[in-house]
Amino acid sequence: MYTKEQLSKYPYFETLFRTRNTGDVIDSLTGLISRQYMVEFIRDLMENQVPFTLALLDLDNFKFINDTYGHKTGDGVLAGLSSDLEKYLEGYGIAGRYGGDEFLIVNLRDQNYNELKAFFSDLYSDYHVLRKNICLEDCEPFITGTIGCAVYPKDAQDYASLFTLVDKTLYRGKIKGRNCYIIYVEEKHKDISMQALAGRGIYTIFHDLACRFDSQAALSDKLKAMLDILYDDMRISDLYYVGSDNHFRNISAGGSLGVVTDLDQLIKDDIYTTNEIGNIKAKSRSMFDLCQAHAFETVLIIRIGIQDETFGYLVCAEPKNRRIWQDDEYAIMFFIARMLAVYVQASGETI
Repeated sequence: MYTKEQLSKYPYFETLFRTRNTGDVIDSLTGLISRQYMVEFIRDLMENQVPFTLALLDLDNFKFINDTYGHKTGDGVLAGLSSDLEKYLEGYGIAGRYGGDEFLIVNLRDQNYNELKAFFSDLYSDYHVLRKNICLEDCEPFITGTIGCAVYPKDAQDYASLFTLVDKTLYRGKIKGRNCYIIYVEEKHKDISMQALAGRGIYTIFHDLACRFDSQAALSDKLKAMLDILYDDMRISDLYYVGSDNHFRNISAGGSLGVVTDLDQLIKDDIYTTNEIGNIKAKSRSMFDLCQAHAFETVLIIRIGIQDETFGYLVCAEPKNRRIWQDDEYAIMFFIARMLAVYVQASGETI
């Protein structure tokens, strides 16, 4: 929890504490600055033309933690993360709770791209703040987060404009698969609209996938016809499949990346996912070796089958990206796998 002494080194808080108690300024659960005073602090920096980087951190799948472990655990996660964040920023920045599972970060030290890349890379690594287990009384939930950031005054000169850029980059990170940070770069991001980032509804995606699937005769053509939809709506780098010959092939080029023989030992239900490839090793050594060889850090594997009959597997495998898959993405891939299974069962064509 921030103390009066820690915060008083900033002129805004030194003045504020003449009329406010520490308890008025601090969020009671997290020990960070409450939203109102965090925003006022940011505006004060701008009024005094102090350069800084503003970042917005959103915990990934926090609702799942609340629903699975209960709100007491959720509160423990927020408090634990906040403590780590405060320690990480000590000496050159402060953090505040923006609302729910979102946090504002002000970095007064780093403003150029390389500095920020190092700052965020370190925040995500070596168990500093994210990609780590929060040790609580009854469990140790693994937490990740998505971050968007922009720099004052380089990227924007007022609070509303700066926050819009931060929000846009955060949303861009969510679309990319979460568990990542996005630094605002004008030439990359200035023309991206929030509407474009939001994408399309799940019904529209299902409808377009079904139409593309039905428009082609051969199985390989059906798969290729759906690829551009998956590129646009799921932002995947490629789609792969494992067929009856056990070769791991990418659909875009049709080439084999290797042989995988033991996916049936890994998948007990229709879907398996992980962003810790080491989890695969014990049950599917051939898949683990292939992931290591091609720098895959995240996989989503879907069984192509009906009841007890399995015809193959679809695989989304992302290189150098610890992506976190969402429920709508599971639904899209399951829908494709079931269309494939019904087609193969009826036609007799092998995958």
